[in-house]
Amino acid sequence: MFSLRKSRPLLAGAALLLSLAACGGGGDAQPAASGAASSGGGAAGGTIAIITVDPSNPYWKAEADTAKAAVEKLGYKSTVNANNNDPETQNQLIETAINDKVAGILLDPAGADESVAAVQKAVDAKIPVVLINAEISKAGLAKAQIVSNNAQGANLGAEAWAEAMDYKGTYVELFGKPSDNNAQVRSDGYKSVISQYPDLKLVGKEIANWDRQTGQEKMESLLSKNPDVKGVVAGNDEMALGAINALKEKGKLDQVKVLGFDGNQDAVDAVKKGEMVATVLQPIVEGTNKAITELDSAIKTGNTGVPDEKQALDCTLINKDNADQVNNFQLSS
Repeated sequence: MFSLRKSRPLLAGAALLLSLAACGGGGDAQPAASGAASSGGGAAGGTIAIITVDPSNPYWKAEADTAKAAVEKLGYKSTVNANNNDPETQNQLIETAINDKVAGILLDPAGADESVAAVQKAVDAKIPVVLINAEISKAGLAKAQIVSNNAQGANLGAEAWAEAMDYKGTYVELFGKPSDNNAQVRSDGYKSVISQYPDLKLVGKEIANWDRQTGQEKMESLLSKNPDVKGVVAGNDEMALGAINALKEKGKLDQVKVLGFDGNQDAVDAVKKGEMVATVLQPIVEGTNKAITELDSAIKTGNTGVPDEKQALDCTLINKDNADQVNNFQLSS
């Protein structure tokens, strides 16, 4: 299991609805089950609306699965839907939750700036909101904003990748969704380490929006321009796995060092096979459990029980030494 550090101020650093059981594709909208409205100070019970990003991505599926189990263990009902990183879809989901008088909302926001108004609507309706995985650009609305320490994790990954590169060679970067602050924080974290090694040269960068297929397509484009590239740093595992697919098709995988971020099982397996240098495991299971605990407290007492709204949880480097210990985003001791 992860060792969660004490909550502290955040360092640096989303098909309309998808049911929890869906691992891909869209679905028809499903109204949230009704529950008692709460201003943050009422009795437990009612429904908690869980709004994730895209359960076809293993990371967000783990987030949604964990949240649903934790909510129901506490005696609430739950609804699980996805915003697909689309602010308008997210707005509709928030409005549905408000109309159904849910007790609280756990939200993985569709953009830092784009999500402020949606969270404000819920707060105005006296429904406590806790954010998980990504933050919004305004403090004082959500009861808590709980994210991975993306800067720390990117530093860990970049150092391991640079060593595997022998601190020299050309490389390319696959960048996540620009509206998600995590994309820039991770990119900056990579750069802060890699810039220390002048013989590592960035020769291309593409936005691949956290997606495996897009990552493969963007990597194919990068390879056409840089056929002899020696490394890839990717903002998440799905993009890294897409890059691996592209490299395999070109027969170049054994010549290129790939770095991922998230710790999903496909990436962990790629590390075991030597297809990926490392991935950075985000503590999404522990972070989501923590978020539900704090949301429960906010519903019952009006407060989360922790002093800081913004909380960052450290990540863990996963390489061949510890990959066998990872199962569904959890690291055994």
